[in-house]
Amino acid sequence: MDGSNEEMEMYDEFGNYIGPDLESDSSDDEDEDDESSVEENQGIENNKNEEEDSFSGMQMQMQMQVDTNDNNDTSMSTADPSNMIILHEDKVHYPSASTIYGPNVTTAILDEDTMHISEPIMPPEPTPVGFVGSTGTGTGTNTAIFEKENQRVSDEYLAALSSNHATKRGIALVGNLASGKTSFIDILLATTLYDASPSKLLQKYTDTSPLEREKQMSLTSCPITLPLSSSQKQKTYSVTIMDNPGHIQFHDESVATLKISDGAVIVLDIVEGLTLHDEMLIRTCVVEGLPMVLVLNKIDRLIVDLKLPVEDAYYKIRAVLEEVNLFVKRVGKGRFPTFCPTRNVVLSSALHGWIVSLSGMAEMYVDHVQDLEDEDDADDNDGNGDAYMNMNGAGANTGRFGHGALGKNLTIEEFVKRLWGDCYLDPKSKTFRKKSSDCVPGNTSRTFCQFVLEPIYKIYSACLGEAEKDVSKVLRTVGVHLSRDQLRASSSELLKAALQKFFDGSSGFVDLIVKNVPSPTAAAVGKLSRCYTGALNTDVAKAMLKTDPNGPLMIHVTKLYASSQPQASTAGQTFSALGRIYSGSVKAGDKVKVMGEAYSPEDDEDMAFATVESVSIPRGRYGTEVSIAKAGSWVLLEGVDANIVKTATITNAKSSSAVGHGHGNGNGNDIEIFAPLKFTQAGGESVMKLSVEPMNPSELPKMVEGLRRVSKSYPMVKTRVEESGEHVLFGTGELYMDCVMHDLRHIYSDIEIKAADPVVGFRETVVETSSIKCFADTANKRNKITMIAEPLDDGLAEQLEAGKINVEWDNKKVGRFLQSKFDWDLLSARSVWAFGDSPTNGPNILMDDTLPSEVDKKL
Repeated sequence: MDGSNEEMEMYDEFGNYIGPDLESDSSDDEDEDDESSVEENQGIENNKNEEEDSFSGMQMQMQMQVDTNDNNDTSMSTADPSNMIILHEDKVHYPSASTIYGPNVTTAILDEDTMHISEPIMPPEPTPVGFVGSTGTGTGTNTAIFEKENQRVSDEYLAALSSNHATKRGIALVGNLASGKTSFIDILLATTLYDASPSKLLQKYTDTSPLEREKQMSLTSCPITLPLSSSQKQKTYSVTIMDNPGHIQFHDESVATLKISDGAVIVLDIVEGLTLHDEMLIRTCVVEGLPMVLVLNKIDRLIVDLKLPVEDAYYKIRAVLEEVNLFVKRVGKGRFPTFCPTRNVVLSSALHGWIVSLSGMAEMYVDHVQDLEDEDDADDNDGNGDAYMNMNGAGANTGRFGHGALGKNLTIEEFVKRLWGDCYLDPKSKTFRKKSSDCVPGNTSRTFCQFVLEPIYKIYSACLGEAEKDVSKVLRTVGVHLSRDQLRASSSELLKAALQKFFDGSSGFVDLIVKNVPSPTAAAVGKLSRCYTGALNTDVAKAMLKTDPNGPLMIHVTKLYASSQPQASTAGQTFSALGRIYSGSVKAGDKVKVMGEAYSPEDDEDMAFATVESVSIPRGRYGTEVSIAKAGSWVLLEGVDANIVKTATITNAKSSSAVGHGHGNGNGNDIEIFAPLKFTQAGGESVMKLSVEPMNPSELPKMVEGLRRVSKSYPMVKTRVEESGEHVLFGTGELYMDCVMHDLRHIYSDIEIKAADPVVGFRETVVETSSIKCFADTANKRNKITMIAEPLDDGLAEQLEAGKINVEWDNKKVGRFLQSKFDWDLLSARSVWAFGDSPTNGPNILMDDTLPSEVDKKL
């Protein structure tokens, strides 16, 4: 019982353990009782003694306390560190940042809630914008292709070629989607390098933006200047090629480049034939009056994919050419030359990297025959002709192209004429026949099949189906020698190596460009008559017609490219202006006058002054900066983009000194602008509308500035603020608007933007005369207007859109035009009120169809 009571005393009434009583507490209480009783017994007698000794006792007590404190301090200072008491806030659980990273590393400790959860602690490096326009050679994989030791032509020599009108050409490379335009430029680019291996030559070089490489298609035009050699006297030309997107929604990019080009190269997929976008491009070339060269690409698909025999491949090529020529005749009304392989057609395979023209094939055959004749003459003189033939493993009718198959007096020009059409070479008489039945034997192939297609078919057959030794043997018979590594490579790499050595570059294509595309001076007359709004009899116009480098500066800007320095604060904010110099010269530091699309001598509001920061030759992914650019060149200008919206005209800042006498006033009033771009083949306007707004309302100014920049970059993009306050974008289609929104979000504004569902505006047309009359009465029922709709005559809408007829003409002049061109009667021709939707050149006509006997015409 006693033990249980003691245990219960260790707990309180709530069951909490409190432990046993401490003995020190009871002894202390007893001592206190004893001391109190003693004090009471002593009484008043001791009070006097205590008062006397109090002072001395207090002094002794203070002295003892001081000694005690000194002893405690000494003991604490000499105590064991492991037994020291450390407060919680002084404890160190992990080593400090300076201990880990060293004293030379600056570290920052951030609290938990100082950054948003979506914001990374260490932001990634900025992604390069990737557009053309940056100057300098640069470093990295994008520009490694243009290492100076790998170039066949130096930058200085290329700049010298670009300053000479005779050795300069500017062409636009256009075609349908996936027709092989960008890969075609890679072929031309490889001919300008010593080493064109994949490590040195980046595929699809003119696809400059990350979005293009992601979608695997071109989305914007890209100019590149290449030094290309021709076969005639081994002359080198500076050719500026503008690669354009093939998607039909990006037709505006092709229109912008065709406006300043001297010629057009149309790339056609030989399997697909003529497509809708190809027809739009040919129409645009006809309107601009540009000479055209046709490239029949993907010839390899006839051999590998379709597996057509040689004769069927010839019929396929001829059918495509007939389809294109029929369309050119209908659109050009017989004024434009048709396409023929002997004049302006080349065959190519962008996949396997070869280009060939009939002139190039004829040159190879004729040169080879002459070489064999020289060798035979030398062997006859030495008396060992048979030994020579045995050593080379070729008989009398073998060799690279058939020894003895061609005559001795056949020239290249004559042979080219006989390489197309119904032309056959009689192997017995060595003469050309128009029918195969006239030859012996009677089953002789056409010369195009025999001398052009059959060698290509044999190389493909050998590389795809023969063993290594047999491939080497077949290739040696046509003069192609490959290394062991090349022979053991994959079939695609083997074909590429064999065919590139067999056709040896792109000289045939360059010959056709030089022959068909005029120089800048020769093309100036046609270009100015179509794009210059001023008179052609002024001093400025005469200087542009002569392409005078000492005349007044006149530059036509049609395209703006975003800056491509990712580390700079101006990435995506400044633009490089692509323009063609019609007259004068420009260099860095020049002060120029930038005139917009709304400029006129009477109203100079859309005009500003700027200073040219740099002048460079476009080279694809970068620009080669030059000290001066002269008339006839295509250049990229920095520092003039601030006041350019779409297109612009750039001239000297001092108009009086630039213009000269002009009309006798010397004040620059005779300077007019170049006409703005028109997209008649694409409908003339954008039809898709998209409303946008920022996720954060405070970032509205950034979005507005981004809309201004994206409108500069895309020729057909328009921005507008509705009455409700919403910002609206206009584009050509879903893919087009998707690219616009990508650039707006990631390049030009760098903010989150919300977009509403797109809305498409439909346009109706008239196919027949209205069967019901629409009318409207006034409120007093005394006046009535009746309207009907009927289709226009064929070709009249195109004449109206092109501005061939002006509503400001008097009635007699308009009547004569409509009577002579479209056989209108006199009353209808003189009853035109207005054009629509534009009052001056819209594709509709509003006319008065009433008779003088019905209404009072004077009202």
